[in-house]
Amino acid sequence: MTGPPARIRQTGLAGLRWIVAVDTGGTYTDGVAVSTEGLIKVAKVPSTPADPGLAFERAVHELAAAGVVPGDIRMLFHGTTIATNALLTGGLARVVLATTDGFRDVLSYRNGTRPAVYDLEQPRPRELVPRRDRIEVAERLSGRGEVLTPLTEQETERVVAEIAARRPAAVAVSFLFSYIDSRHEDALAEAVVKRLPDVPVTVSSAVAREFREYPRTATAALNAGLRPVVGTFLARLRSRAARLGADAPLLIMQSNGGCLPAERADAEAHRLVLSGPAAGVAGAVALGGSYGLRRLMSLDMGGTSLDVCLVSDGVPPVTPTQQVGDDPILCPSVDIVTAGAGGGSIAWVDRAGRLRIGPQSAGASPGPAAFGQGGDRSTVTDAHVVAGTLPADAPLAGGLTLDTGAARRAVAETGGQLGLGAEDTADGIVQVAVAQMTAALRSVSVERGIDPRDYTLVAFGGAGPLHAGLLLREAGLGGVLVPRYPGLFAAAGLVSADLRIDESSTVLRVLEPGLLPELAGWYRQAAARLTGQLRRDGILASRIRVLASADCRFVGQGYELNIGVAPATRRGLAALAARFRARHLQTYGHSDPAQQVEVVTLRLAAVGALPRPEPAAVPPGGAAPPATAQTGWVQARMPGERAPRTVPLYDRDRLLAGNRVPGPAIVHQLDATTLVLADQRARIDAQGSLWLEESR
Repeated sequence: MTGPPARIRQTGLAGLRWIVAVDTGGTYTDGVAVSTEGLIKVAKVPSTPADPGLAFERAVHELAAAGVVPGDIRMLFHGTTIATNALLTGGLARVVLATTDGFRDVLSYRNGTRPAVYDLEQPRPRELVPRRDRIEVAERLSGRGEVLTPLTEQETERVVAEIAARRPAAVAVSFLFSYIDSRHEDALAEAVVKRLPDVPVTVSSAVAREFREYPRTATAALNAGLRPVVGTFLARLRSRAARLGADAPLLIMQSNGGCLPAERADAEAHRLVLSGPAAGVAGAVALGGSYGLRRLMSLDMGGTSLDVCLVSDGVPPVTPTQQVGDDPILCPSVDIVTAGAGGGSIAWVDRAGRLRIGPQSAGASPGPAAFGQGGDRSTVTDAHVVAGTLPADAPLAGGLTLDTGAARRAVAETGGQLGLGAEDTADGIVQVAVAQMTAALRSVSVERGIDPRDYTLVAFGGAGPLHAGLLLREAGLGGVLVPRYPGLFAAAGLVSADLRIDESSTVLRVLEPGLLPELAGWYRQAAARLTGQLRRDGILASRIRVLASADCRFVGQGYELNIGVAPATRRGLAALAARFRARHLQTYGHSDPAQQVEVVTLRLAAVGALPRPEPAAVPPGGAAPPATAQTGWVQARMPGERAPRTVPLYDRDRLLAGNRVPGPAIVHQLDATTLVLADQRARIDAQGSLWLEESR
């Protein structure tokens, strides 16, 4: 990425016309624009997997047609799947890896475990860098950072020449114990850059200054392989935005729930792998915060999958390591559980005659059979069309018209394998899908010792509200909150995101009083570095906050628990051991008060709050919806019922603040449909949110 970085304008909202966010999903690409006056404009276009930037451009075009002048855009957010797709489809650029002599095969040995212990025929996981492209370097540090084998000029010249001869698209450098002292990595990287100035070079100690050789090396290799892909994509995206007349800072969503300027995103490409799901969680936290809710479960059900996240204290939970496919990535990411139960998830019958849902998906092309684009396999969406809970004649985003006949044929074909009619099969598909969703919710709550009755479900995505009432009942939740534009909520979440930078450092020291000044010193220096970068990005000092934590374990243990440190001073660190023991007791049911605690890795995040306008309030109304809000009646077989019934159909855009809709009912809008079951009611508030509640 070339060109000077665009600074964020921190002048409040005076003169701020539009904040625009575009989020790329597996099926649709969504756009949301919020103006200074609180006006909201939305766009929803089919994703273009072959050229994701094309859907981005079309979404901005649609927003422009709706009245968003590109020249009046002041901030442009984007959530992209470009890194995820490159990683999962083998689209990484060719990387040459330089590693310590004797450690060429770290990427082959991995962590020494078998993914499936009892499977004698399991395929070997792919290697991020082929063995022929791994170069051993004569250098070595000890576990205390002592130089055992110095990196000589002659060795550096040899390695650089060998790297250049292979003509790589990117280079990764990962040396043993470089998280303690990076001098050898830095020296070799400097020499490579001098010889190959147009080839991106990734240094493991810069992307993940943490121990465990395989994850750190894998992270460096992944980052290196992603940099040419992400860099090219972002450069083209900026050019497209400029051609549209949008001369605004481009901010890219990260896996940690925060954004970073596009100018830095390609150098930290590994941080973008889970950017899409993180945007929805950021939006859920912001929406819940506007109501004073700190205990939430976000549920994002799109066309391809279901993403669930539990928020216990008003802050998105972040895990220091993410696993994508077979590969670990050392970077903070929002703790999300994914299940193959999206609206486009395919229903099929296994060899035992059992009805199954997913993980295969009809995706954006051809999509569910009901989309009329050539799909012929039944999906969750098709089941709702057959049941009538997704009305075929209701208008949908993008001018899409549902094909009831195609949906019925696909569902009937699945039913033929089960000996059931189309209607009973459709109900079974919905029930199995809801069972999988409930299991996902329980995995982040009940299975972690958390009572879901204390949590509010924020349901979004194109298919989330359609199942929210069922989940309210099945999972025993405290309530359900459906955002104003649930089908576009990931894009709306981008508008709610702030800038975020993370840094970490492995220390591996027993926690004792004499160590506290050293640990506090690291936090102080790291905070100065990160806040300094945010200031250079244009964030005011008053809008920056830091979040400190430490990975701890009992001496002798192999894995850690992440414990918050507040404040990040000697006083806060003095309570770290007690807080770790309490967390260990809560997590595992036991804790030894006499066992020494080891500090493994220190972590710090700096968050820069961005200015954002508030959407306009929904006009007030009475308890009864206005007559114009009900657009008709539909015949629908509600989930779990044995026969169809006549159900009122409401247009959500016509509902007013204070309106209550008793179930059974269907509340429809262009981007999503909300199902209100019998003995439930929907309530609209001033923000335009819809609350689902049990009425008895």
